[in-house]
Amino acid sequence: MGLSTIDLVVIIIYAIGIFSLAQWVSREKAGHEKDTSDYFLASKNLPWWAIGASLIAANISAEQIVGMSGSGYAIGLAIASYEWMAAATLLIVGKYFLPIFLTNKIYTMPQFLEQRYGEAIRVLMTLFWLALYIFVNLTSIIWLGSIAVTKVAGVDQTYALIALGVFALAYQLYGGLKAIALTDIVQVTLLVFGGLVVTFLTLGRIGAGHGVIAGFQTLVARVPDHFHMILEPTGNVAYDKDRYQNLPGLSVLIGGMWIANISYWGFNQYIVQRALAAKSIAEAQKGVTFAAYLKLLMPVILVVPGIAAVILAPDLAKPDQAYPTMMRLLPPGLLGLVFAALVAAIVASMASKINSIATIFTLDLYAKMKHVKSRAEDSVDPDGKAMERHLVLVGRIVAVISIIIALAVVRPLLGKSDQAFQYIQEFTGFFTPGITVIFLLGLFWKRATEAGAIAAAITSVMLSFVYWLPAQYGGSAALNAVPFMHRMEIVFAASLAFAVVCSLLFRARGDANRVTREGVSFKTPAVFNIGAIGVILILVALYAAWW
Repeated sequence: MGLSTIDLVVIIIYAIGIFSLAQWVSREKAGHEKDTSDYFLASKNLPWWAIGASLIAANISAEQIVGMSGSGYAIGLAIASYEWMAAATLLIVGKYFLPIFLTNKIYTMPQFLEQRYGEAIRVLMTLFWLALYIFVNLTSIIWLGSIAVTKVAGVDQTYALIALGVFALAYQLYGGLKAIALTDIVQVTLLVFGGLVVTFLTLGRIGAGHGVIAGFQTLVARVPDHFHMILEPTGNVAYDKDRYQNLPGLSVLIGGMWIANISYWGFNQYIVQRALAAKSIAEAQKGVTFAAYLKLLMPVILVVPGIAAVILAPDLAKPDQAYPTMMRLLPPGLLGLVFAALVAAIVASMASKINSIATIFTLDLYAKMKHVKSRAEDSVDPDGKAMERHLVLVGRIVAVISIIIALAVVRPLLGKSDQAFQYIQEFTGFFTPGITVIFLLGLFWKRATEAGAIAAAITSVMLSFVYWLPAQYGGSAALNAVPFMHRMEIVFAASLAFAVVCSLLFRARGDANRVTREGVSFKTPAVFNIGAIGVILILVALYAAWW
């Protein structure tokens, strides 16, 4: 496709601007050296707007932009349930999870597991998350991002991989989470503006000079089958495989999607870390409410251009070509701006994962091995400044090593894969039901024990494998026919049952549970309540209109 000179100028200005801003917001007062609280938790002083924007920036990347537009092209508006139900999930996280985490001064998810269950589950899950973030999440984002950049800019994919990896590392290496979170408002503004430009231009093209509203009405009239939120099986095996199997009816409202969303938005380190760095519980709750409204907007940016491509580019070889193809409608200059928005989404998400890898390695493995406490844990040891500098240095070294590993393994892992997004879903789906059980019981059931938590993790992996294996080797048609979300419901129920039984059979040590509910209030401020009611009413209206 290629970029014009003015496009390149816009991209260069963006890159220089965001890098400079990240360094500026990360600066410290004279005489103050960055400690672990500064580097990993943004000094525990993030305002609501930074939390909300950073949650979205960490979440939206190439797999969402390209993948959801592709799903819009192939399936339609039903794929928007991933975004809209996430908005409802964020409200639950804000009201019920964050008060417990923040009252107990939790800074990482493995730390919560240790305080609630014991040391073994903390080490086990720390190693799991490190492997997942490096070999699945980070590699997938950089791979899909490089494909998107290559398709739009026409550069060699190897150069795209290296450039994205180095830039994502460099702009947050000095400032850590503060550099990421306080620049994410710019990244998200650019993402939203660029996405809306693509949507308006595509609808304007369909409207044939009669405006965006007319274009949307024409789109609905010409492809009405793409505007159903709740899909039903048709009996056509090939048709249902791509539609109902991925979004099985009411499961998007009352079934498996809740399991995936609660695990992702409530217990995922690189997501929840922003809220854990809030000034206060009220500020964190305002932040997640802001993020919920942004999630309501995302389908307009991510899905509608894909549906529009059904009319404007009906003969695409692959659905994932929809978004890059729609970008070709943009004139020079605007193309550079939207391309910069695409890069912003990729870089922000990568930087978030890099920082979270550094956080959990440094605080949950390295500091524990050294038997030291950090400022992130509210240690006030006056002789700890040297160790604080050392831990921050370790975090930066781990950040560099993580991106080097990701760049080294990305082609062997994903080079021959046509469905990198499915690669993410398959591997995370093995653990998601078990993780959800472990945390929900840990938060709300006092009798839950480490034996029960480990049983939930093992059951989740083993039962998911039972479903996954036949699909790889043409085995049981009955198991193959179970939609992914239904599988998660079944695995969740089994993991929950085993966790409860093992918790009742094997009691915990007397000092195992150090997570307190004392002082925790689920009463939320008026601004959160009003915002939550608004989100719910909008969701009801959307599903009523497009049922």
